[in-house]
Amino acid sequence: MKRPRLLIGAAVLAAALAGSVSLVSLASAATDVKVTKTIQVTGTFDGGGKRYIGSGDLGSGGQAEGQDPLFNLASGATIQNVVLGSPAADGVHCAGSCTIRNVTWQDVGEDAATFRGNNATVVIDGGSAASASDKVFQDNRGAGGSVTIKNFKVSNFGKLYRSCGNCSTQAARKVTIQNVTATSGKVIAGVNTNFGDVATLKGNNIGSIPTCWLYTGNNTGAEPVKTGSGANGRNCIVS
Repeated sequence: MKRPRLLIGAAVLAAALAGSVSLVSLASAATDVKVTKTIQVTGTFDGGGKRYIGSGDLGSGGQAEGQDPLFNLASGATIQNVVLGSPAADGVHCAGSCTIRNVTWQDVGEDAATFRGNNATVVIDGGSAASASDKVFQDNRGAGGSVTIKNFKVSNFGKLYRSCGNCSTQAARKVTIQNVTATSGKVIAGVNTNFGDVATLKGNNIGSIPTCWLYTGNNTGAEPVKTGSGANGRNCIVS
């Protein structure tokens, strides 16, 4: 059985995290906060540049699926000015629409962030991620909404974005990836052509990293089949 999670209301957060900063960098992570139970966020969580590290049940540092996150954002919540150190468990979960602003993952755990919910609009603005052996952003959303990843830096990663290829509930998912700088990665976006996914890439600095991998997804849990690579004008649009 999972242990009870820690619930932090907006009022408590505001009092505890006064003195926020507008920019997160490695040098600003002077104060480490050990997280033993998932922090539940409603409203806005401003980390003030502190570094949050998984401990106890959240401190395995493994790649196993189904791990709990360090932060769980309720629909409409915002997390900003946070550094996630190592181990980072399953990073950040969004139950619905959310904003992730100026968040740095020093060493991505299972995933940096996972998105869920129908008609969910997700915005990642600023920040960076490093050392993701597979995915950085995992998109498990149902129908409607969109994901926007902009002004972001990523290095040593598998996929910056992946629309779930084998979730039990599937839908057409849209992502815009803009003004991203990427180095040492396998691919920027993985999308499912048979479900009508659309990835739009514009103004990015990604060198020779492939823009998209195209898949035939399923809802059975089986490994999705990769069917192509690169822009095709329908599911992967590059400008």
